[in-house]
Amino acid sequence: MAKKKTGVIVSGAFGRMGRQVVAAISAEDDMHVVGALDVAGAGTDAGEAAGIGALGVAISDNLGQVVKTPGAQVMVDFTIAKDFARRATAALNAGLNLVVGTTGIPDADLKKIEKLAAEKKRGVIVAPNFAIGAVLMMQFAQKAAQYMPAVEIIELHHDQKRDAPSGTALYTAELIAEAKKGLPKHKDPTEAEKIKGVRGGKLDDIAVHSVRLPGFLAHQEVIFGGLGQTLTIRHDSGSREAFMPGVVLGVRKVRALRKYVFGLESLI
Repeated sequence: MAKKKTGVIVSGAFGRMGRQVVAAISAEDDMHVVGALDVAGAGTDAGEAAGIGALGVAISDNLGQVVKTPGAQVMVDFTIAKDFARRATAALNAGLNLVVGTTGIPDADLKKIEKLAAEKKRGVIVAPNFAIGAVLMMQFAQKAAQYMPAVEIIELHHDQKRDAPSGTALYTAELIAEAKKGLPKHKDPTEAEKIKGVRGGKLDDIAVHSVRLPGFLAHQEVIFGGLGQTLTIRHDSGSREAFMPGVVLGVRKVRALRKYVFGLESLI
């Protein structure tokens, strides 16, 4: 008897990441795309938009209808932060589990969804980065910070990214700050900024610098400084395919959850 496939709705199916998600889900034996949501491309077959041929699933801009798609168990959301809470609330109320790669979501919206997930006993995975290498980078940086607490983060993304710093950089800084608790603060020697903000934004004593240029996709380096030495931990995503193993992992894991989980590291 053939194993029943997990039915997946892709939110943001006409976008660059969404199209990649459609292709990745469709390539797996244990899951398939049953619904597609986007304010753009309504009426277009999701598979044709993704370049993999027709799937018989038309992209719709009707949130209320899409979340009630027969056979759907999981919604994957790669869109923009605006209206995230409305999309997520509709999905959870419809009995769906959520895998979220959208970044820049306000903390208040995340807390709202965390509470609703607990009430509905549904799984929600929100990850700043779905690339396995990026998750490892964050874990390595957290370990290094215990021994080399002087650190700065540089993240580089394409020029269409709407939020800065990236969710990955922000989460990396939070993990490092936690690891550095109780250690001496790193003192910035800068006394005068000739250009405002030239030393980056600060989370605790960690400087974070954001680069936005055409030609980049998603890149980050964490630079530690010590006596007579530096340590650089860097991750580069060469294509959006880099994020797909993490997305597929999230879809497989989320149905077993009954709560909200932040970060992919708890699943690997």
